[in-house]
Amino acid sequence: MIYKRDKHWHMDVTIHGVRYREALDTSDRREALALEKKRVGEIQQGKVFAPSSRTFARLAFSEAADRYIADRKGRVAERTIQLEIERLRPLRRYFGERSLIRIKAEDVGAYQNSRVALNVSGRTVNIEVGIVRRMLKKAKCWVALAEDVKMFPEHMREIGRALPQEQKAELFRVAATKPGWMVAHCAAVLAASTTCRKVELRNARWRDVDLFKRIIAIQRSKRESGRREIPLNADAMAALARLWERAQAHGATNPEHFVFPACENEHIDPTKPQTSWRTAWRNLTKKAGLVGFRFHDLRHQAITELAEAGAPDATLKAIAGHLSQRMLEHYSHVRMAAKREAVAKLESGLMGAEAALVVDAASVAN
Repeated sequence: MIYKRDKHWHMDVTIHGVRYREALDTSDRREALALEKKRVGEIQQGKVFAPSSRTFARLAFSEAADRYIADRKGRVAERTIQLEIERLRPLRRYFGERSLIRIKAEDVGAYQNSRVALNVSGRTVNIEVGIVRRMLKKAKCWVALAEDVKMFPEHMREIGRALPQEQKAELFRVAATKPGWMVAHCAAVLAASTTCRKVELRNARWRDVDLFKRIIAIQRSKRESGRREIPLNADAMAALARLWERAQAHGATNPEHFVFPACENEHIDPTKPQTSWRTAWRNLTKKAGLVGFRFHDLRHQAITELAEAGAPDATLKAIAGHLSQRMLEHYSHVRMAAKREAVAKLESGLMGAEAALVVDAASVAN
């Protein structure tokens, strides 16, 4: 409805449970009716701030991020909130004190390009931009950007890369050559020996490690199904023993302390997890002649070796945690390839040339 006050027309409408009371800045009734119709259309299309959105839209990005996270609690899984807090860190650094209402499509594009320049994957960038989108939607100012913000093709490599044994041996030989690579070396040994993801290792605490029972309990993972207990082999035990010696040297052996504590300027803070060992990993893989071999590929390496050893699906899932159906099918093929290679070693020409003809015929049929 419209009403007149002090010779000027105003509108008072309720849309989707939200009340909008605005001055139409005209004394002409016909013009006021046309303006009201226009404003209602804009509101329905999301082009106008709701009263509660105006304040949020004017907040600095960092403060808006705090409110966004607070609003998500209780509405989404705790693990989702933890992941979003992590993804918000580079966003906070980039957008800082800029208010949401001032973020334009070109700003989002510049952020995407800055992340790609740091070799961040398209999938990760898309996840981060997805958070920006949800924040801007909450502020009712996403519609103006939507058409101009383009997501990156993700080119997801769901199935990673596994090294031949000689390359794997060379990688770990090189990793052990420099004291500065010790943390990355131990983390790599654990990943290759347990199937652990980087996020699982980074958040492991000493309370999760039982060196007597030779078990590590994964409490924080990519998904809830990732929580599990993994037996430790001799390599993993040796890596943890070296990390324990380091912890003792820095007084970081409290059960609540992190196995991989934060370290800055040679100062260790065991109450916080290490953010990354990316630089050391890149340097040692480069020296080993394995540029592009990701730390996450060590998880695939471990699962591939388990599959080649004949481990059934149930065992793979118990050790590795969540595995998609596509991954399980892949490792089924890995198992069959390993079996085929094994039986091929039994060939000794028992049927003469006839055996080769049968194999050739089977190949053509397939």
